[in-house]
Amino acid sequence: MNDIQRIGIVGSGTMGHGIAHVAALAGCDVSLYDLDEGRVSAALGKVKSNLDKGVDKGKVTAADRDAALARLTGVTTLESLADADLVIEAIPEKLEMKRQLFHALDTIVREGAILATNTSSLSIKAIAEGGRAPNRVIGTHFFNPVHIMALLEVVVYDGTAPSVLDAVLRWGTRIGKECITVRDFPGFATSRLGVCLGMEAIRMVEQGVASAEDIDKAMVLGYRHPVGPLRLTDMVGLDVRMAIGEYLAEELGNAAFAPPKLMRDMVAHGKLGQKSGGGFYSW
Repeated sequence: MNDIQRIGIVGSGTMGHGIAHVAALAGCDVSLYDLDEGRVSAALGKVKSNLDKGVDKGKVTAADRDAALARLTGVTTLESLADADLVIEAIPEKLEMKRQLFHALDTIVREGAILATNTSSLSIKAIAEGGRAPNRVIGTHFFNPVHIMALLEVVVYDGTAPSVLDAVLRWGTRIGKECITVRDFPGFATSRLGVCLGMEAIRMVEQGVASAEDIDKAMVLGYRHPVGPLRLTDMVGLDVRMAIGEYLAEELGNAAFAPPKLMRDMVAHGKLGQKSGGGFYSW
């Protein structure tokens, strides 16, 4: 499989515009898709803002910023991604929505293009099923914020072609990521461990073991985690993590992943974390 140069990204939210940022900065031609011009324009603005911050901090040159922005285009039709070498979806964690998208992309993208999903826990095989070339489907799980976090979790199922894995691993290195390869299993490596830790931390708050701040401080100072599990839950979104926990609890038959009552109550009252202004912390 040839090297990846033209990138299509479906979904311009937090993850989508972050992936667009690192791909364009690494020299790829990037088309960032969303449903309407407003969303696309907002996403392009966020990429520029983050690149500007990089220039201010001396981590990105002004020339590299300008070149990256020149390689980045916003689009509002999936057909605009027809010539991409790699298309990455970064839409909500809903299996049927992802399956429908991949079915549509299957009829649009060129033969030999790779279709990747940024899912953090859903089955790659289930997403790939039904397409005319399921062997070109792979998982590319990025981490937020994409332009800062070094890890790229590459997820393969039994049907993923070895050439697809090789091409994605080379591309991951090119965009400055440390890649790990994981088999298609619920939660993969990162979400399975991270969500389990997060749910237990919430249970500890629920039981009055310690405050959210002190539980997080224990993991940051005692285990050198860059951020505590409760602050991370706020950053990801309590609703998002709750949905992943429900999925993993069912798929793995393990109650350790089941969302605690405290979490369900917080989500029911709109306390979703950073995006709502409050969760375990005030934002």
